[in-house]
Amino acid sequence: MKLDAKIPSGPLAEKWDKYIAESKLVNPTNKRKYQVVVVGSGLAGGSAAATLAELGYKVKCLTFHDSPRRAHSIAAQGGINAAKNYQNDGDSVYRLFYDTVKGGDFRSREANVYRLAQVSANIIDQCAAQGVPFAREYGGGLANRSFGGAQVSRTFYARGQTGQQLLLGAYSALSRQIGLGTVEMLNHTEMLDLVVVDGHAKGIITRNLITGTIERHAADAVVLATGGYGNVFNLSTYARNSNATAVWRAYKRGACFANPCYTQIHPTCIPVSGDYQSKLTLMSESLRNDGRIWVPKKVGDKRAPGDIPEEERDYYLERKYPSFGNLAPRDISSRAAKQVCDEGRGVGETGLGVYLDFSDAINRLGESVIRERYGNLFDIYKEITDENAYEVPMRIYPAVHYTMGGLWVDYSLMSNLPGLFVLGEANFSDHGANRLGASALMQGLADGYFVLPNTINNYLADQLGNCPSTDHSAFDEVEKDVQDITSRLLNNKGKRSVGSFHKELGNIMWTYCGMGRTKEGLEKALELIPQLREEYWKDVNVPGEEGELNQSLEKAGRVADFMELGELMCRDALTREESCGGHFREEHQTAEGEALRNDAEFASVFAWEHQGDGNEPVLNKELLEYEDIKMATRNYK
Repeated sequence: MKLDAKIPSGPLAEKWDKYIAESKLVNPTNKRKYQVVVVGSGLAGGSAAATLAELGYKVKCLTFHDSPRRAHSIAAQGGINAAKNYQNDGDSVYRLFYDTVKGGDFRSREANVYRLAQVSANIIDQCAAQGVPFAREYGGGLANRSFGGAQVSRTFYARGQTGQQLLLGAYSALSRQIGLGTVEMLNHTEMLDLVVVDGHAKGIITRNLITGTIERHAADAVVLATGGYGNVFNLSTYARNSNATAVWRAYKRGACFANPCYTQIHPTCIPVSGDYQSKLTLMSESLRNDGRIWVPKKVGDKRAPGDIPEEERDYYLERKYPSFGNLAPRDISSRAAKQVCDEGRGVGETGLGVYLDFSDAINRLGESVIRERYGNLFDIYKEITDENAYEVPMRIYPAVHYTMGGLWVDYSLMSNLPGLFVLGEANFSDHGANRLGASALMQGLADGYFVLPNTINNYLADQLGNCPSTDHSAFDEVEKDVQDITSRLLNNKGKRSVGSFHKELGNIMWTYCGMGRTKEGLEKALELIPQLREEYWKDVNVPGEEGELNQSLEKAGRVADFMELGELMCRDALTREESCGGHFREEHQTAEGEALRNDAEFASVFAWEHQGDGNEPVLNKELLEYEDIKMATRNYK
C-alpha cells in the first residue's frame, strides 16, 4: 500500500492556509443533507460534534458513559499549551512547533505539528469565550506555567483541573446543539465495528450498554475520537473503561495502525502499592515546576526523608540535565527514575519510587501559594496515600499514561480508509515517539474545533447521496460478525475471569514492552501473548446474557482486542531497531544511557495493515521528511 499524506506544497507556514483555500466546500443547504457519526465525547469528539453541528451537518455523537461529561479528558490535570507568548519569554508558533517535534524525538509529521502550533492560540480564545476559568495573573491576564520539554511558560491551566474545565466548555457547546436538535446524543452506546461500503467507511455497529440491543448507524462519514489504548497494560492512569475496540475493529476493516509501540510512561504517578489495584493515579507534571525530584545518594538508605541531609540527596534530574532540570521531557525523566530505583536507591516500601519534594518552594513562596496552585492535587495524594505532601515529600514512580501511536491519518485527518476520520489520541500524527506534557488537550481541541471542520468538507463534497441504508448487505455482514463474537464469549463457559486474563496480559506487556525493551524480551512476549490469547478463548468465563446490562461482556470484548493489539505493539517494537522517545530498545543507547536513533533506516512511520486473523500484518512505511528542521540528537543538558 502506498501511503499518501497529501501534505500541501509550499512553505511550511503557508501549508494550512493553502489547504483551506484550495479545499472543496459544501454549501449550507447541502450540509443539512449529510449525516456524520462521531464516536467519543471527550475534548476531540465533543468539540468536533459541536462544531460540525454548528456548521449545519447532521451529527450523531456516541459515548459509552451516562453523559458526555464523563469522558476521560476530564482527568487531565496540568494544562494546555498554546503559543500566545503572554510571558514575553521568547515563545512563538515556531518554538512550540520545534519543541513538539524535538520532544517527539523527530518521529512526528512536520506539517501536522506546525498546523497544531498555528491553531493553538485560537483554542485559548475559544475556551476563554466559553467561560473556561483559566488561572489569571494579578492584573487579570491569563496565567501560564512551565511544563516538561520547554524553557518557556506556555501552559494555560485551571489549577489541577484543566481537563475537567475544558471538557465542560466543549460540553456546553455540544449541549447547545443537542438542544437545537442538530446533534443526536447516544449515551451508554459503544461502537463494536465499522461498516465499509465500496471501500468507504459508511457506518458503525453499536451495542446499547443498558439494554444489550445491537444497533446500526449509517453515515456519510465516521469520526473516531476514542482516545488511547494504554489499558493494554492493565495498570495505567487511564480510566478502567478506556479501551481500543473502536480503533482496533477499524484496523481489522482496513485502516492502517501506525506506530503502535509508542507508549508514553509518565514520570509523576503514585507508585503501585499492591496487586489489588485496578488503576494508577497521575500527579500532574505541573508539580515539577515547584517540586524537586531526588533520591538518597546511598544504596539502601531507608531513613525518613527529613532525616537525610541535603548533601546526601541526589537531585538526579538537576544533575544530569542542568538546562531543564526537573522539567526534562517525560520519557527521559521516567527512564532516569527507573535507573536510580534499579540501582537500589528507590524510596518507599517497594523501592519503586522517588521523592517529589516541595519544601524549598514552600519555604520560598509560602504554603498558601502552593495550595492555590496545586491544592486539589495534594488533596488527591492525601486521599490515596494518607500522607501530607506539604509536610513530607510525595512519592512518585513512572506509569503508562498515553499512547502516541494510533490509526494512520493523512494531513486532513482521514485514514487510508476513505470516509474514516480519526482525531486526538486515537490517531498517530502529532506527537512522534514522546508527547510533551499539556499537548494532548491542545491536539484534541485543535482537531475538533479547527482542523476537522476545515477538512471533512473536502471529502463530503463528493459524497452527496452516497449514504447507504442500514438495510445494506454490508450492515448485515458486520452485524453478524459482532453477534458471532458475542455468542462465542457468552457460550465459552470457561473457568477464568476476564480480569485475570487482563492482568496477565498487562504483566507481559509491562515486563517486555514497557520502559525498557530488548530483542529477547519482545520475542518472548510474542511467544506468550498468542498462547494467552488461545487460552482466553478456551477458558474465559463471561457470565450473564446478551440482551441486558452486562459489564462482563463489555470487558470481555475489550480484552480480546487488547490481546491482539498487544501482539502488534510487540511486533512493532521488535521491528523498530532503534531507540526514540518512549520506545527504548536497550540495545540502542548512547554511552550516557540516552536513546540512540537510527535515522538512516527508521525515520519513518510504521503503518501496519491487517491481513486477516491468523496472518501476519503487512508493514507499510511513510518516510518522514523535514523541510524546516534538521534532525539532531536530543539534548536537554
